Formats: sequence, structure tokens, C-alpha cells
Amino acid sequence: MNSAMNKVLKMPLTILQYAGKGLSYLQTLIFKKDLNIDPNRLEGEELTKELEKVKEQSDEFKKVKKQEHNDKEGKLQSFRYTVKNAMGETVKGIFDSEDITGVRVFLSNEGYEVLDIKPRDKWDIDISFGGNKIKTGDLSFALIQLSTYIKAGIPLIDSMRILAKQTTNASLKRIYDRVIYELVIGEPFSAALEKQGEAFPSILINMVKTSEMTGDLAGTLDEMADYFTDTEKTRKEMVSALIYPAVIFTLCVGAVFFLVMFVVPQFIDMFSSQGAELPGITKFVIAASSFLQSYWWAIILGVVLVIVIFRWLYKNIKGFRKNAQILLMKAPAFGKVIIYGQVSTITRTFSSLLNHGVFITDSMEILSNLTNNEIYREILSRTMIGLSKGAKLSETFKGEWAFPVVAYEMIVTGESTGQLALMMQKVSEHFGNLHHNSVTVIKSLIEPVVIIFLAIAVGFILMSIILPMFDLYGQI
Repeated sequence: MNSAMNKVLKMPLTILQYAGKGLSYLQTLIFKKDLNIDPNRLEGEELTKELEKVKEQSDEFKKVKKQEHNDKEGKLQSFRYTVKNAMGETVKGIFDSEDITGVRVFLSNEGYEVLDIKPRDKWDIDISFGGNKIKTGDLSFALIQLSTYIKAGIPLIDSMRILAKQTTNASLKRIYDRVIYELVIGEPFSAALEKQGEAFPSILINMVKTSEMTGDLAGTLDEMADYFTDTEKTRKEMVSALIYPAVIFTLCVGAVFFLVMFVVPQFIDMFSSQGAELPGITKFVIAASSFLQSYWWAIILGVVLVIVIFRWLYKNIKGFRKNAQILLMKAPAFGKVIIYGQVSTITRTFSSLLNHGVFITDSMEILSNLTNNEIYREILSRTMIGLSKGAKLSETFKGEWAFPVVAYEMIVTGESTGQLALMMQKVSEHFGNLHHNSVTVIKSLIEPVVIIFLAIAVGFILMSIILPMFDLYGQI
């Protein structure tokens, strides 16, 4: 009994050990089949070191220099305040500043009557699962509002004040207040956004910088709102494609477990009382039922531990994450969903950056920070290295297995015709449609696959029950 229990408890660790070995082995097998891959190409740590070296030595890369305000930004303190607004209502909130005077000046400029300001205690912490980053849906809606206010002739700083007063989200209001403060002290809008850390995406900050030179801020905000709306739509489609089958499969497994744990035992008692001779299939199901009844809690604990450890490894170990992503991208049906979604997002973003005059090298760096897929990050890193050495953009993408040939040919066409941004937009639309169609196909295939799985599982259990019953009837 103790030996069996030890094996059950060690099962999650054993599974993960074999999973790690399996991922590496399968990756090796997969790449042996990709004959177009250059065996001398840079990957992993070698690629990272080479890219850092190129950025230090090449003038093609305009390294984003952190302004002096970043030193001050690290010394910001958090304060809680209580004020009265113009309607006489008491308002409480949080504001980050270098000192209490900065908070008081900001609140007074905003027309509030200051009642109380005090530093936040150590135990007074923010509970946030999304960090400081604004959700894509909230960002898209805010950009639409801001563009509308600016088109109506409302100054930018007043438009931001309207956003801050309208929002009911405390975290958003805190971010908006900091942007307003930066605008009040004379910072450009792009710098005000950049000072908020990871709250605003780098693509938005770069687009706003460009619009400040062209004078078309409202138009840029509209384009960015459409961009983030499309991005959120693509993300939801990918989540739907992955979660839907997982939920259905879990329900099926749950149904089978219910039959084995609660239905089969009822027949076991009947067979035992009659002294029937049990076939092998019935003995197997009975053994499975007894095991589940005895160790169901250990199995659930093991599954939870495997999921938790896998998630930690995926989030923190780059090599593990890359191998897992490769296997998913090579998987039938699901792989196409991931590839089409990534290519659509990358090319759409690239097109927007080019249309707003952002340098190609800077665009590549923004794109590499945009995706969390290690395969595409490495592709973009190799592209930046190639560009620094004078190669054409199309040459740097040639032979990449995760970048479809159609997309590569469109880059070649765009370079030769001088319409690269337009070609990237066409690529994005094409692969966006393919992504949508792939998601639809997966959803349509899931139901018959689940039905077949249930039919086999339930049929196996029924056979284990029916066969001994025939023997009992034969003895009567």
C-alpha cells in the first residue's frame, strides 16, 4: 500500500521529467524534417548575445535612451488622498509623486479641495492580477473616446481629465492622473505615456511620437483603436480555439470517471454475490474503479501539481517554453491557428509602424517585444542582425519554417514595388481570414471527435458489464 502511495505522489515529478526529455527529443525529430532550415543559424543564448553585440556596434539601431525622469520615477512614493470635488462630494484616491507637495499641487490644479494626504502604509498594497498594464479592450475604448474629444476641439489635457473622471476603475484612474500630471508640467503626450512603465504598449507610444511630428494625433488614435480592437478579436479567437476543446474533453473525462466510480461498483457487488466468472475486460474496469475510489484525491492533486509546475516552467524557463510552443505549432490543426494568428498580428503591426514612418529596425524591435512566442522572437532577432549587416528584409525571413512562403513572397513583392506597408496589410488580412477559418474548422471537428471518444469509452464500460451478465443468464 505504501509503495503504491509513493508512486502516486511521485507521479507529477516523474511525468514532468519525462515531459522535458520528450519535448527536447520531439523538437530534434521535428527539425530534422525541416530541410530548409540552415543548421548554422543562431538560436537561444548565442542569438541573444549576437543581437546585443549588434545593437552596441551598429548605428542602424537607435537605442532608446532612458530620459533623466526615469531616475526620479524609481523614487516615486505612493500617497492616499481625500478631497472634495466641485459638487461638494468627498473623493478618495491614490497618487504617486516624489513628495507630498507634488500631490497637493496636482490636486489643487485639478480643482479639488484637499482634505487629507498621507503616505501609504507598508501593508497597504494593491491587489492586481494584471499588473500595471491596461487591458486591450479598455485601451481601445479609451483611445476612441480621446480621439472624439480632440476632434471636438477639446485640448488634450482636458480630454485626459474627462477620461480620468469618467472611469470607475481605480487602477486606470491612477494611470490617467499620472499622465495628466506629466502633461501639466510640460511633457509631450508620448513621454507622458512612456513614463507609465508597461501600462501603455510600445507600439502606441511610437505611433504617438510620430503623430506629434505630423500633427495628426486624432487620426493616429483612431488607427490605434482599430488596431487594438482587431488584436483583441484575434486573441479571443485563439483563446476560444484552445479552451473550447479543453473544456469539452474535461467534461468527457469527468463523465467517464463518474461511470467508473459510481456506476460500475453497483454491478461489482451483484457479480460478487452471484459468483460469476469475470472476463479480463471486466477485471480491468473493476481494478480501475477500485483504484479511483481509493486514490481519487491523489490523482486530482497530481493533476493540479502537474498543471502548476508546467505553468511555472512555461513562464520562467525560456527553453521549456520554446519547446512547448514548437510542439503546439507542429500539432495538426492547432498549429495552423497559432501560426496564422501570429503572422497576422505581426504583419498588421509592421504595416501600421511603416505607415507612420517608424524605421524598419525600430519596428523589428517593437515587434519582438510585442509577441510572447519564442520562435517568432528569434526570427525577428535574426532579422535585426541581418538588417544591421545590410541584408534585405526579405532575405532575413527566407527559409523560416514558422513564416509561411506566401508571406515571404509578399515581402519580396513589397520591397520590389516600394509598397511594403501595403503588402504587409494584405498579408495580415489574408492570414487573419485563414486564422478565423481554422478556428471555425476546429470547433466543427471537436464535437464528432468528442462523440467518438465517449462512444468508445462508454462502450468499453458497458461491455465490461454486459459480458458477465450473459454468463449469469447462461447459468440460470
